[in-house]
Amino acid sequence: MSQDVDCAKLKDSCSLASFLCHYLRGRQDRTSNLLYVIFSPFQTLCSGVWSVGGLEVSTGKVSSIEAMNGSTVLLPCTYSSCIGIKNLYFNWHYNDNGTMIKLCQATIPIEGVEPRVSVNHDRVEFVGSSKNNNISILLWNITFEDEGQYICFARNPKEKNRNHSAIFTLKVVDQMKEVDNTLTVIIVSVLGGVIGLVIIAMVIKALVAHFLLKDDEKNKECLVSSSGNDNTENGLSGAKAENKGTPKA
Repeated sequence: MSQDVDCAKLKDSCSLASFLCHYLRGRQDRTSNLLYVIFSPFQTLCSGVWSVGGLEVSTGKVSSIEAMNGSTVLLPCTYSSCIGIKNLYFNWHYNDNGTMIKLCQATIPIEGVEPRVSVNHDRVEFVGSSKNNNISILLWNITFEDEGQYICFARNPKEKNRNHSAIFTLKVVDQMKEVDNTLTVIIVSVLGGVIGLVIIAMVIKALVAHFLLKDDEKNKECLVSSSGNDNTENGLSGAKAENKGTPKA
């Protein structure tokens, strides 16, 4: 979304600079000449930015896939352009040992208008949409002969017909490889054992602390009780002594 906004701002700014330069170029007064000198470098800069931020074709982050014989495979391809498109031509080719076999082709008149795709292969289906800048295709019921490189090609007349392409590699297998999870299982088991030991140690520590706290409370109670008894005995002895020392009247 942010990239679309930046592209829109770039197109608006460059369009304004181009308009001003064309307008000021036809005027002969001093102020217009001065403004033209100011804006003309920006117009030149826009031309360079447009060429850098022009059409890009991509087959995604992963440019290859393994698929089982007899399955259906999506061959992804998307395009983007900061300067917009007009009569964007695209096609898909299959590289058959150096011989390029055209699978489909079409022209997208303007952004958002769906193309009329000409398909040259009975197992190829166009599933893209210009609304999403998507020109992907499906390859049905693949065989081992379909293995190889597929080229997504595009050309935008707004870039003086510069060519752009991206390669997607298909590998056909009889059966999918089974992933060996032995190492993962060992790692998970070890981690689980360590966590279990830590939990057991914490439980034991908590129990020991609990029993020690109880013993301390009992010892304190015993000490308090013993101290009370001593004080009581001392008090009684003193009272008896006082009573004995008092003479009768």
